[in-house]
Amino acid sequence: MKIGILGVEHRHIYGQLNSMLNVGAVGVTWWNQGEPSGTTKDFATTYPNMQQVADKKQILEDESIELILIAAIPCERADLAIEAMQHGKDVMVDKPGCTTLEQLERIRQTVAATGRIWSINFSERFEVEAVTKADELIKAGAIGQIVQTIGLGPHRLNLPTRPDWFYDDQKYGGILCDIASHQIDQFLYFTGSDDAQVVAASVGNYANPNTLGLQDFGDILLRSDHAQAYIRVDWFTPDGLPTWGDGRLTILGTEGYLELRKYVDIDGRSGKNHVFLVNDDTCQHIDANGAGLPYFQNLTNDIANRTATAMPQAHAFKVMELALKAQNTAIRVGI
Repeated sequence: MKIGILGVEHRHIYGQLNSMLNVGAVGVTWWNQGEPSGTTKDFATTYPNMQQVADKKQILEDESIELILIAAIPCERADLAIEAMQHGKDVMVDKPGCTTLEQLERIRQTVAATGRIWSINFSERFEVEAVTKADELIKAGAIGQIVQTIGLGPHRLNLPTRPDWFYDDQKYGGILCDIASHQIDQFLYFTGSDDAQVVAASVGNYANPNTLGLQDFGDILLRSDHAQAYIRVDWFTPDGLPTWGDGRLTILGTEGYLELRKYVDIDGRSGKNHVFLVNDDTCQHIDANGAGLPYFQNLTNDIANRTATAMPQAHAFKVMELALKAQNTAIRVGI
């Protein structure tokens, strides 16, 4: 399967592309809007065999390309995805898939009209083997019925490396639209919820008075008809942590619980993909490395077979709908 890329403004494009290459896809061409940046120069160096084109039509009109990857500035992703689908391409977009409810509605209409796939690579689920292992344990009945998730998404700010759009909430969509879409995705997936209510939400800037467009804190309470969630996201990861963020997910069941320490275990175990399982029979640490990342092969199969094993289309829509509703209704805290 041949891949074209529209937009490499976010470094998540590396995870998107490398994961597809690992399942046998071939990267062909890429395009990016605007003047060359550090990201585009790095991308060109990393993938010298991919052709950079000046006009995105060269990608859109290439009938041999089946899948378009998008990691453009978040506010530009919807229009690029719509254009790609209208040219007969399936799409994998970096989160957030869009930044307004109006964009989301146009994406819904385009999917319905074209029959193409619009999939969001929620990297905190699809690129984390600890999540794959947790899914296996839950399906095996290890913790019973899931009643709550607690999702924590802390990130390191790295202000000097950030582009201008990073400080403009109209461009990146706000912290709940952006980062918290990961945790909403995991809540809906693990609880088997088709819908949920945003009970409460807040966003704020506590520590960055020189960049008030940046939201450095946000949280959400969600409730479905059978489960609940608490979500906290922030840009407060201190420099002493040996990675960009101590991302965690706690999944509470009626017969036990799981805690995922995805990227680091501050208790001292090396590496990442740590899963802790507690139920009536055990209290143990599980090394989840090697559990696999099935989303990318599943998406490849879906494109070939016109199925929806990687992510049901309704799920992608619902995650972004809830993220945008939370963002739009959040109270302001901090400065």
